[in-house]
Amino acid sequence: MVKIVKISKEEAKRRLGDVPDDKRFWCHDGKAIKNVRELRKALTDMSDETFHYHLSEGRNDFSKWVREVVGDDKLARDLGKTKSRIQASKAVADRISFLEGKT
Repeated sequence: MVKIVKISKEEAKRRLGDVPDDKRFWCHDGKAIKNVRELRKALTDMSDETFHYHLSEGRNDFSKWVREVVGDDKLARDLGKTKSRIQASKAVADRISFLEGKT
């Protein structure tokens, strides 16, 4: 069962904001990501090789980072279901639109 959580304006802004420097997501290709908007752009631009590196062996580094650092369980679940960069980028873009609507 999925719990529905109301998101305040402040929480939406926090989830869209930059994470602390020491919590950035470091891609296999060397790029550092500091917020979900940068994650969306990185997913659009990165190679399939880089994307699949972060999804190998039953792990999903993007989902884990979003859950543990950004604190967005819904987006983390959605990312956990994706199998391609396009699907992942769309999931992030949809979540950004939702969060921006709350601010």
